[in-house]
Amino acid sequence: MGARGWFRRETIGTMVERIFDFLGATSWVGLPEHVQERAKLSLLDLIAVGLAARDTDLARIITAHAAEGFGGDTPFLFTPGWASALGVAMAGGMTIDAIDAHDGFNPAKGHIGCGLFPALYALAPPGLSGTEFLTAFVNGYEMGARLSITLHETAADYHTSGAWVAVAIALAGGQMAGLTPAQIAHAAGIAEYHGPRSQMMRCIDHPTMLKDGSGWGAMAGVSAVGLARAGFTGAPALTVEGPAWEDLGTRWYMTEQYYKPYPVCRWAQPPVEACLELQRRHGFVAGEIAGIEITTFHESTRLATMHPKSTEEAQYSTSFPVALALTHGRLGPEEVQGAAVADPAVHALSAKIVMREDDWANAIFPGRRVARVTVRLESGAVYESDWHEPKWDATAPASEAELRAKFREYVEPVVGRVQADAVEAAVMGLERLEAVELFGLITE
Repeated sequence: MGARGWFRRETIGTMVERIFDFLGATSWVGLPEHVQERAKLSLLDLIAVGLAARDTDLARIITAHAAEGFGGDTPFLFTPGWASALGVAMAGGMTIDAIDAHDGFNPAKGHIGCGLFPALYALAPPGLSGTEFLTAFVNGYEMGARLSITLHETAADYHTSGAWVAVAIALAGGQMAGLTPAQIAHAAGIAEYHGPRSQMMRCIDHPTMLKDGSGWGAMAGVSAVGLARAGFTGAPALTVEGPAWEDLGTRWYMTEQYYKPYPVCRWAQPPVEACLELQRRHGFVAGEIAGIEITTFHESTRLATMHPKSTEEAQYSTSFPVALALTHGRLGPEEVQGAAVADPAVHALSAKIVMREDDWANAIFPGRRVARVTVRLESGAVYESDWHEPKWDATAPASEAELRAKFREYVEPVVGRVQADAVEAAVMGLERLEAVELFGLITE
């Protein structure tokens, strides 16, 4: 299908009305139980990643920038200080992105929740109930998934998530914040126009703190809501129309997100999984390895930073996370920061890894991300894996117990067990609370 092959200007108004009807009619009690369960677990996971990331260089820099340039009285998520709603949304999205372990959406090669959650927090009106916040959260995923599919169908470049997350925030966040349908329509148009349609592969080839544009998208979405409320106008959003919207209200993309067991790019996770399985099965240690060959899809081979000097370079690499995992027998937030990134032994093992591209792996991407590995030991032993996919995909989702265990692993070292208990209980029982009761546990 060519760019905008389905676009018909006269149908935009009808589709926007249908979206408004969906947003207005959706209620927490009316959602399927499995949608409610996944929403809470996704929220818990985003909070875990944000808290684990709060002391990274990226989080420190962006929070200080937001406090200085976006002054206000809204508390930052995860870390002390205050800024405006714009600054808080931007800093929150970029902080979650700092530890690349949050949920994602395969068809878009991107992430909905990372920008959505801090934006909804920033937009939440006083007195908002937990059920109202959760409903907006689900609505944001439903908007974001369809917007992402539509924008990728109509724009040839692989752009960052902030581009379409901004529009999802304008729609779901605008409705939560009490905008009229006309104001929400303008907010969507403003957000689509200003959303950061950045070239994602530039950050893959040259890893930096720019990441996936989620924080900037959060800021653009919150700004669009504020501007529309004040009477600022926007051209009709084009991405609210198209085939992806036909199943709105019958297919719940909230349940089709993946989760990350490791805090690195999703594309690097299949070889990590394959190597750790071989290590568990055969009992070798990193110092015994003579070489590793990874066969995978093209985009994973583009994660080519063999000797990272920063957390960002370590996360946007394929060889280095494999070396980290084999050296430590695990791969968590501690392994992609500080001294672990500078470990000479890990760098030496990373240099022994060779990447190969495979036609079949390319053909099934992005719906599936696969890799297989061959490990050769100094002793002459050779171990070969089967094809592996990342754990916790939507087709084989993480269990509640697994995601709660990840939450504990990420959060307890940062805030302690008592605070972790309180946050977990608040998220899992949020329908019985005011939204501010949860917010107060993750702001300082």
